[in-house]
Amino acid sequence: MIRMGIVKVLKTQLLCHLIICYVFLVSGFIINLLQLCTLPLWPINKQLARKINCRLGYSISSQLVALLEWWSGTECTLYTDPESYPLYGKENAIVVLNHNFEIDFMTGWTFCERFGILGSSKVLAKKELSFVPVIGWMWYFLEIVFCKRKWEEDRRIVVQSLRNLRDYPENFWFLLHCEGTRFTEKKHRISMEVAEKKGLPKLKYHLLPRTKGFCITVQNLRGTVTAVYDSTLNFRNNEMPTLLGVLNGKKYHADLYVRRIPLDSVPEDESECAAWLHKLYQEKDEFQEHYRRTGRFPGPITNPPRRPWALLNWLFWVCLLVYPLCRLLLQLLLSGSTFTAVCTFVICFAGTWDKDKGMGWLFPTGVTNSKIKKNGPLRLQQEAD
Repeated sequence: MIRMGIVKVLKTQLLCHLIICYVFLVSGFIINLLQLCTLPLWPINKQLARKINCRLGYSISSQLVALLEWWSGTECTLYTDPESYPLYGKENAIVVLNHNFEIDFMTGWTFCERFGILGSSKVLAKKELSFVPVIGWMWYFLEIVFCKRKWEEDRRIVVQSLRNLRDYPENFWFLLHCEGTRFTEKKHRISMEVAEKKGLPKLKYHLLPRTKGFCITVQNLRGTVTAVYDSTLNFRNNEMPTLLGVLNGKKYHADLYVRRIPLDSVPEDESECAAWLHKLYQEKDEFQEHYRRTGRFPGPITNPPRRPWALLNWLFWVCLLVYPLCRLLLQLLLSGSTFTAVCTFVICFAGTWDKDKGMGWLFPTGVTNSKIKKNGPLRLQQEAD
């Protein structure tokens, strides 16, 4: 118990967070450089270049999955039809996700990872993200569809980007947040005012879906994609998980309800397709209402097992990049310079100092600096044991 308590405390320390960020950023830049080296291969063997970039992209995105699955220990329960389950990861699909949580993109990636399709997963993203190092540059080489949210300019670019995926050599899932932005009470109020003006049914747990992106995706991937996965996410105990909570090692439990809908049942006509999507979101609202009432989604439960590759990839980068960093700090400490040694010690100590608890992070919750001064750290540690 004491050992587990120490591990739990270590996960909340700033020094650990800095190491995680350092590994992610440095490994990301290295991978981006390797992706850049694949450019001469594209005109020679495009499909091979795509496969290489899938593996390189996986090495970045799987670090965030490892953070959620292995560092925080978050569990994912899948509610789905047993007849659909064997098809997951074996076909191209459009995945329609709700957008209520700060980490729902990480949960979506975890869903992809469980079925071995994380490296080739696609999204519809803002053009500005393509200029962001690590993630944005990775997406560029993975042929992610970027848009400026100016439909007159976007339509031609989006159509061409989607058509480029028709001969993609790997199975892929195209992840869509049709609401366009994360759910907040203010955004919901504005969205429902728009629904009232347009004569559309109001939603309780979602924003109005933006239909153009979905319709154009369906039109241009028809024949390539075989199904739509209607995916509705929630977290147990009404928790609102955050990225900081995951970084601090807080464990959450995600429940994901997935319905497989054959793409043939989605109308081809744009107006009919838009109406179909609105109806889908009304059904998603009903599923969320069911979850709020009963604490679960309808249907049987499946727990797809965690795969070890995300963890092994993360450990590889940690070993590769943290070892030279530790050697550098050790050399600084042994350099003989008092100033350098003191600065190194202060940096390391600052990374483990909790401004609210001070030395109290070594002890159970409720132990404050005043108690440490009054009773002494040794006595308090004996009480904790």
